[in-house]
Amino acid sequence: MLQVAVLFPFSKKSHCKVAPKGYQARCRVNRMLAQRIGFIGVLTALWSALAFAQGAATPPADTPAKALIGNDGTPMLLPFRCTNDDIRSAGLSCSDEAPCPIFLEIASADALGNTILLAGNIHSEAVTLYSVLLSSDDNGHTWQEAYDRIRGAGLDHIEYLGNDTAWISGQELVPLPQNPFLLSTTDGGKSWRVHDVLSEDADLRFGSVQQFFFTNKDNGTLIVDHGAGAGGDRYALYETQDGGNTWSLKQASAKPIPVKRTTPPPAADWRVRADAKMKSYIVEHRAGTRWTAVAAFLVKLDACKPPEPSKLP
Repeated sequence: MLQVAVLFPFSKKSHCKVAPKGYQARCRVNRMLAQRIGFIGVLTALWSALAFAQGAATPPADTPAKALIGNDGTPMLLPFRCTNDDIRSAGLSCSDEAPCPIFLEIASADALGNTILLAGNIHSEAVTLYSVLLSSDDNGHTWQEAYDRIRGAGLDHIEYLGNDTAWISGQELVPLPQNPFLLSTTDGGKSWRVHDVLSEDADLRFGSVQQFFFTNKDNGTLIVDHGAGAGGDRYALYETQDGGNTWSLKQASAKPIPVKRTTPPPAADWRVRADAKMKSYIVEHRAGTRWTAVAAFLVKLDACKPPEPSKLP
């Protein structure tokens, strides 16, 4: 299994290498902000929360959950068409003359039985627009979106158990990481459910899933990192006994909480890497000691600009 941090666009150093020319410096700035932002950053970022809250109530537009993407051996382009809701909720300033660049980030890759899963997000230079969950059940020849895109959210780590059960961590990323959740499937990826980690009456909703694992279909452990601006107890340990449907707070601490798995995770047979030359994410499978490319997805998607009047939502 593999995980790449998804806090801000191009949050991993290697991802900045595939950023289009002219955006690499901003990419590095975003990474520094992700590492250093604290309570003051929370306050200054709240201006975009109002616009996001209005957009979040709107069902995701343009979510081709069953549309197939064919793999002809060249990097594939994930379909994306920006809407006025996207522009408003993300606080973007896009025009026909100066469209906003939009990017795909694939954070993790794994397989559930014969189904390959890719988790990540769609984002602009500074704002996450949607989560993305891609799947293929024919060894990467065709792909589809296995779950509707969630506005303003990103998906991270994939944890699987057997051939039917899997969980994927995620959180809303606008204006800052908050409201962490898990996606789960018990039928091999045919259907997915969302499970909130924090209770409705939780005082602190900022934070992201630092790590999680399940020992069986029912029992799991999860760590939430509330961020440097949380004050007091930054880290919180939660446990579930019903497959992630509900979570109970077991421990809170100002310092990282060490958690040991009773059994080590299986060796990684799937990985995704950024290729600067191809400006793509390469999905690879391991057979023995050899890694073989199965698919590739372009980092840069169709730019965001106001829709034509006849196509307004």
